[in-house]
Amino acid sequence: MLLGAVAGLFAGLFGIGGGLIMVPVLAMLFAAQGFAPGQVMIMSVATSLATIILTSIASVIAHHRLGAVIWDKVWRLVPGIMVGAVLGTVIADRISGEVLRIVFVIYLLYVALQLALQRKPNVGGKPSSRLQDHAMALLTGSLSAIIGIGGGSLTVPYLVHFRIPIRNAVAVSSACGLPIAIAGTAGYILLGFKAPLLPEWSLGYIYLPAFAGIVLTSVLTAPIGAKLAGIVPAQKLKRYFALLLLIMAAKMIWL
Repeated sequence: MLLGAVAGLFAGLFGIGGGLIMVPVLAMLFAAQGFAPGQVMIMSVATSLATIILTSIASVIAHHRLGAVIWDKVWRLVPGIMVGAVLGTVIADRISGEVLRIVFVIYLLYVALQLALQRKPNVGGKPSSRLQDHAMALLTGSLSAIIGIGGGSLTVPYLVHFRIPIRNAVAVSSACGLPIAIAGTAGYILLGFKAPLLPEWSLGYIYLPAFAGIVLTSVLTAPIGAKLAGIVPAQKLKRYFALLLLIMAAKMIWL
């Protein structure tokens, strides 16, 4: 529940999915609880992805009410995103927990660097083609399912580069996070259904007690974080958040 509260707060404050916080902390907690070493990472990723379903629904409703969602773009991206998410779960299930941990650490370092340098997406010269959208959707869905995130840190820069205003890009990204979470969660449930050595109260690779605790508190603190975003000095806080991600990456290297 404490993890959910913190993840929700950061997600609302920085507009970055709570998966970046949840996956490393869940990995530490699951390892400390004696979960099978080979399943610690995939259960952390699957549980994180499952929690994103509910937070995405709330986010999509809010953005839709503000009229910010470009639904034509969402519907173009959704098929590739869902196929990619299912493919990502299969890849995560096939690779070792060690490789999965390394992939997540690399992505964590990438996001931390982007935050620390305060880099803004480059704006290109023309809208994206259908082929570019399908390819990006497949990549985003796959990578998001492998590391347990909603995909905003990938989707938003892509959309902004192809001349979609940042407000609409964030809204489209939020809408795309829901099919990623649904398809990815379904994949992890099916793939883990008969996996050996899973702890009690597991639904496939999803650990239900952690899922319930995170959801209960994250839905309460995410709106608080969103309100604080307009009050606190966000640029300085992003650097502190980047430092936190670096510390988590270092901790995961020696997990």
